[in-house]
Order: sequence, then C-alpha cells, then structure tokens
Amino acid sequence: MRIAYISTCQPRECGLATFNENLVRAVGQHIPFSEHGSFIVALNDTDDKSQYAYDDSVKFVISQEKLADYQSAAAFINANGVDMCVIQHEFGIYGGRSGVYLLGLTRLLKVPYTVIFHTVLAQPDPIQLSIVKRLAGRAAAVVVMTHKAVQLLRSVYQVPTDKIRAIPHGVPDIDTPDPAITRKRLGIPDGKILLTFGLLGPSKGLETTIRSLPAVCRQHPDVRYLILGKTHPGILRCSGESYRDSLLDLAKSLGIEDHIVFISEFVHEEKLHAYLSVCDLYITPYPNEAQITSGTLSYAVGAGAAVVSTPYWHAAELLKNNRGKLFGFNNHLELSSIITELLSNPSELKSLKRNAYRYGLTLRWPRVGKQYARLFNTLCRKEEQPSLPEQALAQVTSTLRTLTLKASIR
Repeated sequence: MRIAYISTCQPRECGLATFNENLVRAVGQHIPFSEHGSFIVALNDTDDKSQYAYDDSVKFVISQEKLADYQSAAAFINANGVDMCVIQHEFGIYGGRSGVYLLGLTRLLKVPYTVIFHTVLAQPDPIQLSIVKRLAGRAAAVVVMTHKAVQLLRSVYQVPTDKIRAIPHGVPDIDTPDPAITRKRLGIPDGKILLTFGLLGPSKGLETTIRSLPAVCRQHPDVRYLILGKTHPGILRCSGESYRDSLLDLAKSLGIEDHIVFISEFVHEEKLHAYLSVCDLYITPYPNEAQITSGTLSYAVGAGAAVVSTPYWHAAELLKNNRGKLFGFNNHLELSSIITELLSNPSELKSLKRNAYRYGLTLRWPRVGKQYARLFNTLCRKEEQPSLPEQALAQVTSTLRTLTLKASIR
C-alpha cells in the first residue's frame, strides 16, 4: 500500500511534524514506508520551498498561502499510484481563511483519504464548520484522539458515527532513564522540580503556575519551575519575546524569579522523555476547557510523570482513575495547595506516577501505529470491493448467462 502523508514535517519545529514522523515510523512497522513507495507532502509556512532541509521522504512541498500548490499536490498524488492519503489537520497550517485551501486539494484527489483532526471546536465559526464538514464528508475515515472529540463530531458537525475512529495520541516507546544520571546530564539543579513544556504563548496559562509559587516556596524552598520550550514561531514573528519577558516580570514582582528556569529549546523526544522522567510534577495550566488534544499531556502520562492540570477536555479524560490531579481554571490558590500537598506526600506522588506509567504503556507508538495500519488496510480493502449495485449487476449477469445456456441446451 502506497501512502501519501500530508503534514508539516521535520526539521520544522512543530508538534504536528513530530506526530507525523512518529505515525510514519509506527505504521511503517506494518506497511513499510520505503518498500511501498510511500512519501510525504510537506507544508511550509513561507513561499520559500527550500525553507527546510527535508530528507528524501518528502516528495512535494506546499507553500501554505499558494492555492495553486494545493492543486498541484493533488495532481502529483493522483499520478503516483497512491492507495491512501493521510491528512494531519490543524486550522493554522493550511492557507486561506481557517485553512480553506486544503479543500482545493481534497476536492481533486482521486484516491481515498483519512483525515486526523488534532483540533475539534465546540463552537466553530461558519467557515470552520463548513471546512470540517466538507473534509469529513469526502473522507474514507475521520480519526480523533478523545471521546469528547467523537461526541463533537457527531453533534456539531453531523459526521456519521461509522466514519469516526478514536485512536489515542501516541507516545514514545522509550525506557525510563536513571534519574540521578539524567539530572546531572541535563544540568537540573538540586531540589524539587516542576515542569511545563511546549511552544510558549499566552494561551498556555503559565501565569497561573507562576502565581502559585510563592505559597509553594514557603513550604518547599528548594522548588524550581522549569519552563521548557521556545516561543511559538507565529508569536515570535509578531511580538518577539514579549510574552516570555512578561512571565519573568511577573516572577520578579512576586519575588520568586530565582525559582524559575527558562530553557528556550525545542527538544526532541528522547531528551524530553529525560526531563519528564526526573521532574516531580508536570503541570498543564491551560486557561480554558476547549483543548481537545494535548500532545504534551500525552507525553507526560506516557513517561509516567505525576501530572497536575486544569480540567480541559483531554486532561479530564486522560487523568481519570487517579492518573493525575485537576485544579480549576486560572485558580492559582488551588494549584499551590495541590502542589504543596503532593510534594509533602511522596507516597501519593509515587502512586500517581505508577498509575500514569501503566496507562501510558497503552499509548506507546507501536500499539497506536498498529491501530492506524489496521484502519488503512481495512479502508483500502473496502475501496477495492465493487459497490453493491455493481455486485448486484454481476449476479444478474451470471444468472442470465445460466438461463441462456440452459435454454440453448434444450
């Protein structure tokens, strides 16, 4: 089976690019990528086609805001013997309003496609609603990563239930490193470590964690809060490092700047796993519930970290059954109380980590990739089967031939 994957692609520093690379590798265990002639269609965020040094797996590059590139990409896919397209979808990576240019590609495809929605909005604007409905309507299957997303696709977008598949966000299949050696290698200071990672921007709610720290530091003066990640490229282009600077100003005003460590780096999975394996608590303080999928949260659970989070949709599902702790949106007082209590109770902290690790084993990419490979194989077999009218016609033709033969014998 030859598969064309449509996505952002490394070395572009983007969570979707990392997800797609992992998906390609995991599916490749069952449908070998190179052997079958599969390839990637990559999305660039400028008009410069040489913007990123892609490897040979990328056979076509789309400049995000060039509509003609989407039409050319469809023609390229149609001409290259592809059996299945796999489309990673986020509104912000495709051109036109809310990424409407993607419809120009899917409309011209002559092969089936599976669309993986990384965002499903509960209250889309009319353009977003139309895009999702049209993408889903033409798709052979639609994949989302949470039960909440399944419910929204049914109720808001009227996607038929039999077209939707729920497959969890995959996590790295990496052994847990030695904590003492890892702390030394990463240069992590002594004391208790809180961690947040991901591309920085105002939507992450990091101010809530910073405001919680004065009360935490009074009980645990050796605590450090590591904020790991670069500023989001879009924010960096528009506002520079003003958001990061505002966080540092807030910490200084609260007198806890010495307890915060900024690590402005886009780390790859093995190093990220190392950070997660040595932190005492991983914190996701998103300020509202409309976060349907969080790769960072999945990674934390997969690494067996003790997670404290606001109850956004993905967290509410993933942290059930004592796999983590939840606190109210923008409620730094509740957060400081939970952090202080957990850091004072090693046995409960250990229990959270154990529960997260056990569940995280079910999210590892080899298992998740097998589910995708099974889905793609099933969809292609369906495409190969004749439609019901064709089957009925074949049966009628066969019957007529039999009757004609009998009549001629008589």
